[in-house]
Amino acid sequence: MTAELSCRCSLRVLNVHDRNIAAPPDAVGALIDSLASDDDALWPSRTWPRMCLDRPLNVGAIGGHGPIRYFVDEYLPGRMVQFRFLSPRGFDGHHRFEATPAENGSTLLRHTIDMSIGGLALFTWPVIVRPLHDALLEDALNQAQSSLGLTPAFSPWSAYVKLLRWLVTGGRAKPPKHF
Repeated sequence: MTAELSCRCSLRVLNVHDRNIAAPPDAVGALIDSLASDDDALWPSRTWPRMCLDRPLNVGAIGGHGPIRYFVDEYLPGRMVQFRFLSPRGFDGHHRFEATPAENGSTLLRHTIDMSIGGLALFTWPVIVRPLHDALLEDALNQAQSSLGLTPAFSPWSAYVKLLRWLVTGGRAKPPKHF
């Protein structure tokens, strides 16, 4: 008789980045609606791989950025878009952007990753992907403010993010100076 030991370890990840933006919800929602378009006003594509989709933003559109792949599984124009991960392997869940009315006519722009990770992702998420993701999302929130004519809350990259970017791009990555 042979005994087989199987370990299916996973870890839940909830990663949230948000910013209160001094603009009405329809203006901030329009930024979400522009994702992956020629006029994308939210994604910081000057310093990060572009978000690309196989068709205009809508349920069923497939695409990604860099090595991350996903498809749109929910879309409420002007309010929210949710993407379900296809890769990397070990990412099981989604990420979404949403615009929610806040006090004094401002809007809360939020990005949320809600997923379980397993396998190699138990290593790659905390060591490589999360630091890059966190820097990218802060740059996206800065880009949102800049696109709306507001002064962004500049978020400098850490030395570790600069090193990771340098390694991943073969020395070509340059940190943003300002928006």
